[in-house]
Amino acid sequence: MQSFKRGAIISLLAVSTGVGATQPPKTVDDLWKVIQEQQKQIDGLNAKLKKQSTSTGDGKNTDIQEVSRKADILSDEVEKLRTALVIPEDKELKSAYGLGPAASKVYQVDKGLSIGGYGEASYQNIIGDKGTNEDTADFLRAVLYVGYKFTDSIIFNSEIELEHASTDEDGSVSVEFATLDFLWDPMANARAGLVLVPSGFINLMHEPLFFFGNQRPEVEKRIIPSTWRENGVGLFGELLPGLTYTTYGVNGLDAKGFKSSGIRGGRQKGSKALAEDIAWIGRVDYVPPSHPQLLVGASAYLGNSGQNQEFSGSKVDAFTQLYEAHVQWKYRGWKFRALGAWGHIDDADVLSADLGETIGESNFGWYTELGYNILPLILPDSPQYLAPFFRFEQLDPIASAPSGFSDDPNLDRKIYQFGFQYKPIDNVVIKADYRNFTAKKGSVSDEFNLGFGYIF
Repeated sequence: MQSFKRGAIISLLAVSTGVGATQPPKTVDDLWKVIQEQQKQIDGLNAKLKKQSTSTGDGKNTDIQEVSRKADILSDEVEKLRTALVIPEDKELKSAYGLGPAASKVYQVDKGLSIGGYGEASYQNIIGDKGTNEDTADFLRAVLYVGYKFTDSIIFNSEIELEHASTDEDGSVSVEFATLDFLWDPMANARAGLVLVPSGFINLMHEPLFFFGNQRPEVEKRIIPSTWRENGVGLFGELLPGLTYTTYGVNGLDAKGFKSSGIRGGRQKGSKALAEDIAWIGRVDYVPPSHPQLLVGASAYLGNSGQNQEFSGSKVDAFTQLYEAHVQWKYRGWKFRALGAWGHIDDADVLSADLGETIGESNFGWYTELGYNILPLILPDSPQYLAPFFRFEQLDPIASAPSGFSDDPNLDRKIYQFGFQYKPIDNVVIKADYRNFTAKKGSVSDEFNLGFGYIF
């Protein structure tokens, strides 16, 4: 049976691309030719056996049944080839254009549909909650990447996310990004749609296998409001070997959503976004060809956030700036990251008066982390991954308060985090970590997190 199936596949390939060919059909037309040719062969063999059975009268129905059985097997193989044209077999997961590996699958297919995804779930135990019922078990995200490669140069890519397993309570279904790429030249390509703002590590690559800990770094949630996406259009490419850039014009933030805790509430997420004010975001990264384990980069966001709205009876620009720089280094099982971000908001006094809480004129945050894969020390030949890690963060969304408004020292925090990350296979991760919070004034509960994640 298996030898026949192998022969059938070889036969199909030979018909589609010539005798001795080893590549599958690449288009629907090629596949249709394979199907037609194979059907002719099956019909001819059936007719021959029926004629032989009639002329001899020996009733060799078992031969006809065998041909029918083989025809069914061939039909199954043809259907697999048909499916392969639409949803190709998984290839090696690797990043493209700064996106996460699962989000990059569409760039690897020859043509047609691409499907990928990721998910993550965690249990969080609040230390010392004293019966306040703050411990939670949450399926944080279930994400589907859907892409379509129309041609080699026109590609659609998207991320659809279901948060907290429901649309009730705080759950939601959202489009995280949806873009059309026009790949003109390695140095200059265009992208339009709901784009991921290219700031920091997490906003572009937020699949759970590629950052330590169950929770994303607080700096990349409060200072850089990941996941951050806006409607926009721009360019990206590689100027020199290892030197890449991304630049977009996007709708600006909405200052009505700013809070003492940061600008996160100002994200418009592509939903009927106010576009009276337009912002610019630019990013550069460099990976030295001689040291591919090293990455250094920076980004800048500049744009008004007032959106032609009134704040305390007047209209203000609320010019918003956010700058960040980052470095990553991988070496023989070691993984190191560091990131720093600083932001400034004009007219913070007017915003604070209107919103009823202090909006920081300036804000900042930084973190550094280090992990090491210890498994080769224990099991030298194991392909699995086990890395203890440590992360330190410091952030203050009200680094300077506007005149006449008070600071909130409880938001000036340091976070010490340690844990481990275990990957039994490349597509699955199990995580455990402990986070200790300290505030300049007041207290913040510590937490223990346990969870898992996957990509495909």
